[in-house]
Amino acid sequence: MGILVCGGACIACSFGASPSVLNIPPEDGVMGQAPMACVEDNVAITNIPPFGMCSSLGNPQVASATSAALGVLTPQPCMPSLEAFWKPAAEGVLIGQVPAIDMSSQLICSYGGIIKIISPVQTNLMAN
Repeated sequence: MGILVCGGACIACSFGASPSVLNIPPEDGVMGQAPMACVEDNVAITNIPPFGMCSSLGNPQVASATSAALGVLTPQPCMPSLEAFWKPAAEGVLIGQVPAIDMSSQLICSYGGIIKIISPVQTNLMAN
């Protein structure tokens, strides 16, 4: 049984320098005081803001800057590159027709970062 996640949740990327906040539009579905997050809330900027500076060599900007600095890792501004949905989904919980996410859900950035939920904002709503 996982804790469901809602808008305003604190999220972090394994290659990002700072945490960020999960943005969920209110039309997605409200259970309680905030919109609940679903697997399709994976759009860069709209749902997933940047995480400060990126240190992944899988990011072409970081790789280029690091090469120019003769191999010294040179972080560059983060711009999440997301192609897949949050996984795993919360079992048995739908927001409209779309599976919700819980604290175990993660996103993978195309540059190799793993985006995890640090704080769900609420702790009252649990998935069965």
